[in-house]
Order: sequence, then structure tokens, then C-alpha cells
Amino acid sequence: MHKPNPTVAPAVRLFQIDAGQAGQRVDNFLLRVCKGVPKSHLYKAIRRGEVRVNKGRVGADRRLDAGDLVRVPPLRLPSPGEPRKVPPAVFPVVFEDDALMVVDKPAGVAVHGGSGVSFGVIEQLRAAYPQAPFLELAHRLDRETSGLLIVAKKRKALLALHAMMREGLGRKYYLALVVGDWVNGRQHLRQPLARWLTASGERRVRVDRVEGKPAHTIVTLEKRYGDYSLLGAELRTGRTHQIRVHLAASGFPVVGDEKYGPEAVRIQFSNQGFKRMFLHAHRLEFAHPTTGQPLALRAELPPACVRVLDWLGAPSATALPR
Repeated sequence: MHKPNPTVAPAVRLFQIDAGQAGQRVDNFLLRVCKGVPKSHLYKAIRRGEVRVNKGRVGADRRLDAGDLVRVPPLRLPSPGEPRKVPPAVFPVVFEDDALMVVDKPAGVAVHGGSGVSFGVIEQLRAAYPQAPFLELAHRLDRETSGLLIVAKKRKALLALHAMMREGLGRKYYLALVVGDWVNGRQHLRQPLARWLTASGERRVRVDRVEGKPAHTIVTLEKRYGDYSLLGAELRTGRTHQIRVHLAASGFPVVGDEKYGPEAVRIQFSNQGFKRMFLHAHRLEFAHPTTGQPLALRAELPPACVRVLDWLGAPSATALPR
């Protein structure tokens, strides 16, 4: 099998997956072999069925196995010397060694390109660390969620992290400000969740007791703020939008959630200067993927979230401090 050459006209290419490439998603594989091609082009080719694995159509999240034959359609490659279009960015690093990096992702930044986003955290990290031979996301965070994000620097570490998450061995803890007065000190939410698409093609998740997949969130009360509550949420499964949907379905939507929360509340907080969703991945506990060393990492609440809590805790205040 051959490697892409940007100096020749685009043509169909075939790649056979070896053991070192096995386990990665189709979209991540394409990002590697089609460097410079706009992300929107890659995802469009997947949706159209132009990208094939063993002659069959696949989704972007299909994981490749050793021996798979991947068909990559003709795609526009960058001209020699074309400037890099992804702006490099360095995010706050909470932990780093030769196997992985854990960064504190800000709200409003996607973790990867696609679905209308030309680039995200992983593409910006690759641009900022061009000497790094391997950088891959070990998991995902929603664009409006801030906090701890694991990036693998070796394939061995990536596969070990994926296995750990599938087996539920790591622990992920979030902080969320919700609408309503949460009563229970500790509660298990186990509503099954299913993904669906709106008429406009937007991805959503709902509680579905017939077709939904098992989902488990452990919620603890951190502090009450009148009509609002600060909650801790521990993920025991990793479904898309799990915390947001579980809390909304329980009658306690996350403040600032555009998909599952009340618009009036989002506008109220936005008018006070808080223009994000109050959901933060603040703790991670897991065994190091190559050494087995226990890791307990923490990212404090961003200043914007702290200001909101200070504001809510001072009833006489009429505006959110900036």
C-alpha cells in the first residue's frame, strides 16, 4: 500500500491496517493520511459512503481492525508549501509524560474538527507540537464543557485507555450548576439513552426505555443556591450528553445548556455575562496506561463559573461581576 503524495493528482487509495494502526476510528485515520484536506470534506466523504472498509460503508466512529482494507476516495490535497490552516494552541497542561497529556480544555472549543467545525483541540495541539509523532484523543468532551481531557501520545497508551474506559475502570467527576433545588444528597440516575437527529440534522439524545443503551450517573449535592443547585456528577458510563440528558430528564437542566435547558435561563445568565454551559470536568482518577501508577488529577472551576457562584451566593447583587 502506498502513502499519499500531494504532488500528484488525487486518486482512489487503498490502505491495509496493520497492528500499529488497529483500534483507531475511521475519521482519525483519515485525518492522519489526508493531512491538509478540510475536515468537512472528510466527513462528507464518509457520509456519502465514499470511504469504505472491506468494501462496505462505515460511520466516522467505526474502529479499524488489523487487516482491514480502507478505501480513501480522491480528495483535494494541499499544494506544496501551502500554509498551515490550523492555528496552533497550547492549552493548560495538568499532567504530561511520554505516554499521555492531560489538558484543561476551555469551554467553547471543540475537541476535534468535523460537523461544521474546521478544527478543534486535537488539531491545534498537533499544530503546536509538530515534533510529536502521535497525538490522539482518548475520550471526548462536549464543546461547551470545560475541564480535563486526556490525549494519548503513544498508540499503546491510547488502546489501554480505551480498554480501561470500556471496562469502567476509570472515574470521571464533573461539576454542574442546575436549575432547581436538588434535594437528595446522593442519587443514582440510570435512565437508558438513545441518540436521534432533529429535522435539521442536529444530533440529540433522549431517554428511551425501549431502544436506549444503559447509562449510569451518580449525582451528589454540593451546595444549594436558592433556585439553583451545584451538583457533582460521576460518570459510570460514557454515553453522549449523558449528564446533561440525565439531569434534564430529572427536571434539573444544566444552566446554559442550549440543547436541553430552558432558553429563558440561558438568556438570563448570558445577559449577566455568563455565555457558556455550567458543566466542568473537574476530576479524573485512573491507572496510568503503561505504568499502572494511580493518577488523581484535578482542574479547578474556571473563573467565569466561580463568579457565577459568588453572584448567586450574594442575594443583594443585581449583576454578575465581571
